Amino acid sequence: MSTRPPQDDDRPQRGEHRQAPAQNSAPDLDAVMSERRALTNLAYRLLGSLADAEDVVQETYARWYAMTPERQAEIASPGGWLTKVAGRICLDQLRSARARRERYVGEWLPEPVPGGTGWSLGRDAHSTADPADRVTLDESVTMAFLVVLDSLTPAERVAFVLHDVFRYPFADIADVVGRAPAACRQLATSARRHIRAAQTPVAPATAQRAAVVSDFRQAWQAQDIKALVALLDPDARAVTDTGGLVQAGARSLAGAEAIARGLIELFHRVPDLTVEERAVNGLPGLVIQQAGVTVTVMALEVSGDRVTDLWAMRNPEKLGMWRVGTAGSTETAV
Repeated sequence: MSTRPPQDDDRPQRGEHRQAPAQNSAPDLDAVMSERRALTNLAYRLLGSLADAEDVVQETYARWYAMTPERQAEIASPGGWLTKVAGRICLDQLRSARARRERYVGEWLPEPVPGGTGWSLGRDAHSTADPADRVTLDESVTMAFLVVLDSLTPAERVAFVLHDVFRYPFADIADVVGRAPAACRQLATSARRHIRAAQTPVAPATAQRAAVVSDFRQAWQAQDIKALVALLDPDARAVTDTGGLVQAGARSLAGAEAIARGLIELFHRVPDLTVEERAVNGLPGLVIQQAGVTVTVMALEVSGDRVTDLWAMRNPEKLGMWRVGTAGSTETAV
């Protein structure tokens, strides 16, 4: 993966410019609701699920509006309060997710989202949709990054994302995680080590990634196993998330030849498949459709001129954004 996490220093912190509301005056509604975008960004990176992220944001605002106007007026930084509450809800969900994952059928992958530089919640990315409903995609939401985040402990994930991605100080993170600031710093440092260890040695530019993905699609559709093997790293890995709701071949494959044969077998087993190049979590990926319906979204990690990882989402419950009209209507070209 190509994301290079920041160093272990405290950069300029988010929210330092906020001014406290006037005395005995509840915060302006627009100011409070303008935090929705940041909260959705945060919750998606912490949970890897858009549906869960939306639930967290709704719950966060429900708790805000459950307070009296007088109590709201006492809060100097509404954005900080909302972030703290959302972070705590996400932390609780991450802790309970471990038990839920034990009951999940097969491999679990983060929910893929369509888009290059941005995506909207079920609306045209070029429309006049409320910016509060828009999430900006960057390297911290690539599938490779989210998969590594999922390997961290809940506390490590929250500390790292809040500090390294959203630039919150450890003093504030301590209130979310329930540990001392120094302990939160160690959590972020530990998370950073895991992420660096998983980085792709040679991360190509987006244009080169797109060229490799395009060649891969053409070789796949031509059912050219030799070309596919040449485009796959010898130690490539492929993981498929079905949620136990659809049939699939092997949920996990390793090695270029095994993956290539599995992909070609899919074309033999399932008729009328088409493969399109689309942006998946901000990077070039593939969307597989059957009779015009999206059945698989595939994120690919590229190192140099070869594909090293393939993450295929086939769980229909995680393909909702790809089935609202067409995925192309919700994405911005890379």
